[in-house]
Amino acid sequence: MSHFSPSALSPSNRCRAVVVGAAGYSGAEIVGILLQHEAVDVVGLFASASRADNAVRFDQLFPRFRGWTDLTVNAANTAEILALEPDAVFLATPHEASHDLAPLLCAQGITVFDLSAAFRLRDPSAYPTHYGFSHGHPQWLKDAVYGIAELNRPAIAQAQLIAVPGCYPTSVILPVRPLIDAGLMGDGSVIVDSTSGVSGAGRSPALKSLFCEVSQQAYGVFNHRHQPEMIQEANTDIIFTPHLGPFDRGILSTIHATLKPNVSEAQVRETLSTRYTSEPFVTILNSGEWPSVSAVKGSNRCDIGLAVDPTRQHIIISSAIDNLIKGAAGQAVQCMNIRFGYPETQGFAAPIALNTLTLGAHS
Repeated sequence: MSHFSPSALSPSNRCRAVVVGAAGYSGAEIVGILLQHEAVDVVGLFASASRADNAVRFDQLFPRFRGWTDLTVNAANTAEILALEPDAVFLATPHEASHDLAPLLCAQGITVFDLSAAFRLRDPSAYPTHYGFSHGHPQWLKDAVYGIAELNRPAIAQAQLIAVPGCYPTSVILPVRPLIDAGLMGDGSVIVDSTSGVSGAGRSPALKSLFCEVSQQAYGVFNHRHQPEMIQEANTDIIFTPHLGPFDRGILSTIHATLKPNVSEAQVRETLSTRYTSEPFVTILNSGEWPSVSAVKGSNRCDIGLAVDPTRQHIIISSAIDNLIKGAAGQAVQCMNIRFGYPETQGFAAPIALNTLTLGAHS
């Protein structure tokens, strides 16, 4: 079922999509967006490869989708996926499962959008350290395109395997990378403190995620697996400390760095505003405005606020995203739109954020 009529679209312009991992939070969000997409037919839903559940209706797993679709979520099966003849497969699966499945699908000419980290890091030797397994597909590590839409759009448009970025890295790379590229950052590491809602831990039950147990708490200090991804894609050294927050979804990142001498806040704002002025999902907030997780909840937006202390040449940047949308499912669908030539905002029902065209004024 769909909320929109596909009558205006020719069959050749349509995309047959399969979601693997549809029983998890990110997978369910992908399904929800695709069901609103005018050019997509969702032809199959599967659980992650680590599950062997009997078929169950998607709207029973997630009752908010009652009336949207009558598809069932089946146990992952490569032969059944291929039999559906999909154009695109979304893998919201564990890293090891994506590592094994993505190359098989790509070999059949299918475009794969992998939400795991199985193909994000270019160095295969990093996988035993950060993800606990040896990587058996070094060529696909070279060929996979890192799917941060606003920065890698031309490569995404030609890619067969898109490694959809992690949620924490998305909140950091979007504000930091343009400043690195522009040569505005001074010496020293970029310091990042991020807080994520409990949905970032997935749907499997855990003690620290229980309603009566969840609390503001640091974890993964100096060894979180997203840190090398941030360093690789931001092109700078980053020290990252993640925190669990007592809320359901969203990420708020606070970023500290030293600017080069004589770099002003106006220069920083102009650099970010120029870079993102035509981007529908990135908003540079006015001076004195700061992002919040509630403001971006349910959207594919990244809101960015900043301030500079000129006496110290110190910049503080704050960014907010919905970890399940811009940090996962929404970004994957945004990449799909780029890859298949659809309008980039297609499938997203929420209002599109306005961007800063000139300093201190919104378009």
